[in-house]
Amino acid sequence: MRKFSLNSIVSLFIFLSISVAHSQPKTHVLMAQLMTENPHAVFQEVVRHPEKYRLQIIYTQIDRDKNNKPSFKNFYFNLDSTFYFNPASIVKLPLALLSLEKINKLEVNGLDKFTSMQFDSAFSGQTKEWKDETSPNGFPSIGHFIKKAFLVSDNDAYNRMYEFVGQQAINRALHAKGYPDTRITHRFVRMTPEENRHTNPVRFIREDGSLLYAQPATYNPDPFDFSRIAKVGEGYMNAKDSLINEPIDFTMRNKLPLEAFQQMLQSVMFPLSVPAKQRFDLTQEDYKFLYQYLSQFPGETNYPKYDGTQYYDSYVKFFFQDSTHHQLPEGVRVFNKVGWAYGFLTDASYVADFKNKVEYMLSATVYVNSDGILNDNKYEYESMGHPFLYQLGQTIYQYELARKRAYRPNLSKFNIRYEKRMNDNRPVVKDVDN
Repeated sequence: MRKFSLNSIVSLFIFLSISVAHSQPKTHVLMAQLMTENPHAVFQEVVRHPEKYRLQIIYTQIDRDKNNKPSFKNFYFNLDSTFYFNPASIVKLPLALLSLEKINKLEVNGLDKFTSMQFDSAFSGQTKEWKDETSPNGFPSIGHFIKKAFLVSDNDAYNRMYEFVGQQAINRALHAKGYPDTRITHRFVRMTPEENRHTNPVRFIREDGSLLYAQPATYNPDPFDFSRIAKVGEGYMNAKDSLINEPIDFTMRNKLPLEAFQQMLQSVMFPLSVPAKQRFDLTQEDYKFLYQYLSQFPGETNYPKYDGTQYYDSYVKFFFQDSTHHQLPEGVRVFNKVGWAYGFLTDASYVADFKNKVEYMLSATVYVNSDGILNDNKYEYESMGHPFLYQLGQTIYQYELARKRAYRPNLSKFNIRYEKRMNDNRPVVKDVDN
């Protein structure tokens, strides 16, 4: 039985009082207990002031039966789906899934996620993209975009998937899958709301350059529900680098609640564990592809050939990103997607420890912006955000290592044969816009 000090018990009552005093956020007793056990100063500062740091956590225990069938139990800390956080790059996960789903539904003979594609422009703000020198054949493809979006969180990859699927189709599909509170309204470039409603003409081409399939430019006439106001901070820097002394308004920006994000990742890792309508229309080969690039390290990858020093193993693995040690524990792989912008850091992960036969999911978002000014690039990512998420990751990982299970999981489904970096003369890719 776990023993708690007097201070831990007092802290537990403080945490539970937070949950009672505010009827919306959900905090489970187990999470309140676990949050008292890590004495790290940054960790305790954040967990004792969850509203200041806009903190939300979901810890998912996974237990297997004798037939290796998993069951899931979620534990929450300060979870509130109505409490806005900027999702930043985590929206790249649903865009990747919807892109694969769209290709499968097109049912065009010879067209798959590796088929070369090109983007034209047909409306204000749009740009063309006909080549991609980081791919094996020099052309863009959905598969290559997904790699770039997962491995280093490349922004152009997201923009192109947004343009392929289309704003209307993105939102209708996510709402139909049971995520009504999600909202994808824009690319990651400066464009007006009207420009973001328009998406580019796209074509897929054969190896000889001939046209395989053409998709015309599209427009989204559907209205968005902007009734829930989402304002953050005390001020922000505008496009002219002038300080505006009022909160920044995210009401019309992307929205992806943490619980929906966690469910999307679970639907990929364990499709049968979610209702049928929440699953994406993916093939078994799609799932294998996703598992590989959700967990592969940038330095293992040949196309793109990322600089393994700049994009180290834990670069997009926030729960294992230590400032002094950039490698994961032996036998551990993390299948995840992260996002960071405007002082928000977010991660949803499935962790598989093949050495110790341990698995679990952990999702969290935190906001670190002490001066309250957004868009000034003065955020406490390195001094507060990353240390907190690392300590949270270690707290749950150590708890999982000690947690008793009736049956150890068979994790062979997720045991991936990863790439090995080739020795060639191609320059490495650095300084990606992410």
